[in-house]
Amino acid sequence: MRKSSSGHDPRVPSILPHAGPLLARYDVIFCDVWGVVHNGATAFEGACQALEKFRAGGGTVILVTNAPVPKRRVADMLASKQVPTSAWDDIVSSGDLALDHVAARGFHTLHCIGPQDRDRAFFSALRARSVPLAEAEAIICTGLNDDRNETPDDYRPLLEAALARRLPFVCANPDLVVDVGGTLLFCAGAIADLYVHMGGPVFWTGKPHLNTYETAHQKAEALRNANVERSKILVIGDALRTDLKGAENYGCDALFIASGIHRHETVDGIDLSTAKLSDLFGPGSPPALGAMLELAW
Repeated sequence: MRKSSSGHDPRVPSILPHAGPLLARYDVIFCDVWGVVHNGATAFEGACQALEKFRAGGGTVILVTNAPVPKRRVADMLASKQVPTSAWDDIVSSGDLALDHVAARGFHTLHCIGPQDRDRAFFSALRARSVPLAEAEAIICTGLNDDRNETPDDYRPLLEAALARRLPFVCANPDLVVDVGGTLLFCAGAIADLYVHMGGPVFWTGKPHLNTYETAHQKAEALRNANVERSKILVIGDALRTDLKGAENYGCDALFIASGIHRHETVDGIDLSTAKLSDLFGPGSPPALGAMLELAW
């Protein structure tokens, strides 16, 4: 791509010192959670204050997360990390979308993959029975059973057995990996991606898939009691594959936050690197209007 007359590659987002002037151009924000609003342990104070200020000015904030749990559980987790309720209006979780899909398909028996303790809120909300693979109508997956010690390839024998029966695979978290305290752990999306490459049928919920943004858009319009043009929606996220690609697919602008999953690829010491951003936003990457190390007004 050609550079502008200023020498800046338009494919690479400009580093913004403040988000306020950009946010003020929009009516609605679809905001990622982990990596933008909190770091897995505690809230990013500046990000929460920016969302509060946006709402105080009449804006609507929908938190959009690939967490494989119902939104009430997401709200509880946000509270435990000191994210104020004044920073958001509603939540769309991939867990809820997966539960809705299972109910719509009328599955009665499911083979469940994922940590039962961590995702108890999700599994307890399932109406279908949890059964061995041989008795299942479909697979539902929230993550690896033991993401500290397993890899997706450990599930290959199970997936081969599922593929022989063409079992549908419902992925309740499309993320491939998550950054937990500096350690990258595999997510449900990594198992689903393996099943796809083996030729298996997968139903994806969450970002970057349209069902997530359609649901968030409906919630925003209901809260505002008005139609909202996609040009008035800004997506804020830390992942090119999910947040920014989802924004591109849905026809919305995006703001990239580098403090999350791409931190090691974009940060030089403690500062956001223009050169590293240029490498990350290579040919074919989804666009962003700007980039920030952390969201701040």
